[in-house]
Amino acid sequence: MLMRTDPFRELDRLAQQLMGPGTWSKPSAMPMDAYREGDEYVVAFDLPGVTADAIDIDVERNMLTVKAERRPVTKADDVQMELSERPLGVFSRQIVLADTLDTEHIEADYDAGVLTLRIPIAERAKPRKISIGVGSGHKEISG
Repeated sequence: MLMRTDPFRELDRLAQQLMGPGTWSKPSAMPMDAYREGDEYVVAFDLPGVTADAIDIDVERNMLTVKAERRPVTKADDVQMELSERPLGVFSRQIVLADTLDTEHIEADYDAGVLTLRIPIAERAKPRKISIGVGSGHKEISG
């Protein structure tokens, strides 16, 4: 038999038991990281134990929605569960994307339980040079 001594983990487990697993109408949150890497905005979601076919990614205008479902693993009839901490059910996250991101070219990759979305920065949002006409000549200002 396994024993634990972390009281905060026990409170988290108890809260999840009281609230129940996430459902499609009331999903649980999923942890994520978001950062800029060069000319891309990267968002990574932790989804261990979720199969790729159980992940749904939608983008409407500038609202990105990621939903995933962790389903129970089928066990043999003679298995007696001693400890169950891994949450099951539906997980979801919505992110409002800036207008400077190109939502037409989002790339998604799922590896080792991490869903990574790469969203390119739109060309119109990248710095560019503007030429200024002065009399008969032009001067460039870089910015």
